[in-house]
Amino acid sequence: MFGRSAKPVRVQVWAKTDPGKTRDQNEDRFLVADLTRREASLLPHVREHELGERGSLFIVADGMGGAAAGELASEMATEAIYDEMVKTWGSEGETTPRRFAHLLKEAVEAANVRIHSYAKAHPEARGMGTTTTAAGVLGERCYLTQVGDSRAYLIRNGQAHQLTKDQSLMQRLVEAGELTEEEAAQSERRNIILQALGPDPRVKVDLTHQDVRKGDVLVLCSDGLSGQVKNDEIARIVSAAPDVRTACERLIGLANERGGPDNITVVVARFDGDGLRVSDGTQQEDVGHQVYPLIDTETSTEPVPVYKGSRPPVPNKETRKQTRTMVLAVIAVAALLVWYFTRNQ
Repeated sequence: MFGRSAKPVRVQVWAKTDPGKTRDQNEDRFLVADLTRREASLLPHVREHELGERGSLFIVADGMGGAAAGELASEMATEAIYDEMVKTWGSEGETTPRRFAHLLKEAVEAANVRIHSYAKAHPEARGMGTTTTAAGVLGERCYLTQVGDSRAYLIRNGQAHQLTKDQSLMQRLVEAGELTEEEAAQSERRNIILQALGPDPRVKVDLTHQDVRKGDVLVLCSDGLSGQVKNDEIARIVSAAPDVRTACERLIGLANERGGPDNITVVVARFDGDGLRVSDGTQQEDVGHQVYPLIDTETSTEPVPVYKGSRPPVPNKETRKQTRTMVLAVIAVAALLVWYFTRNQ
């Protein structure tokens, strides 16, 4: 099989969600699944399993929409992605890594259609939506799909590497050079995201990939964690924890100690076994946000020009002016969307 090493890859995983200190209800959801066994649970044989020929699936979803709509949206997202993967990938004869990545992306798109259709048929759920970060691990590689601002980190050799880019207003402003990351983290607009599953009939799914090494730890989380706990703190807690369950509990505990202003959800998966190579600890290892180049789809949601040359030209004064104009337009549209959904909830 293309996706499976002849030697074993072992997975230890735990997940936990917490309402936080200020919210009355929990609109976050998670899912952990062994796709080879076709089982989504945290039963002992799933939370410690050998990676099979169909791989494993981990999802975090952060719902929004008022009333119970956000809770429903995140639940529908996790269930729909898993159902689609079982149906399509589970019966797929071409078990190549590329096919796995393609079907994972399609499963997220199918979840968007399901949520959007439900909202259209149920006026009381108008405006429902959810962020979704789903990671599929097959063989020695992890494939990540993202819509919104839930995050994925890889902890390797005691350091945290962010594998996802927030699809948020603040991320756009940082990339445009209008804000520093520190300023964005403190902004009142830091919770404005530019897309989610549900509000629109179509969605652009950010699809990335990452090689997995022996001892690597994958962390998926909602912004209830990433908004309160810094990257280096996540790395320190995960590296010091004796097991993945303790790591989850300590991460959520720290977010709550700092006020717990939002729901907090964490999935922690540790990879081991002779089927994985050992990290050499050099700069040659690519770790971070790496777009997976599917030929038949556009995977990036970032409004960055594509240049034919080896490097983009240095922006002149007019280019910087156009960038600022674009940023202001994004802010105006985002503000109108926030006003609209608040008014219609």
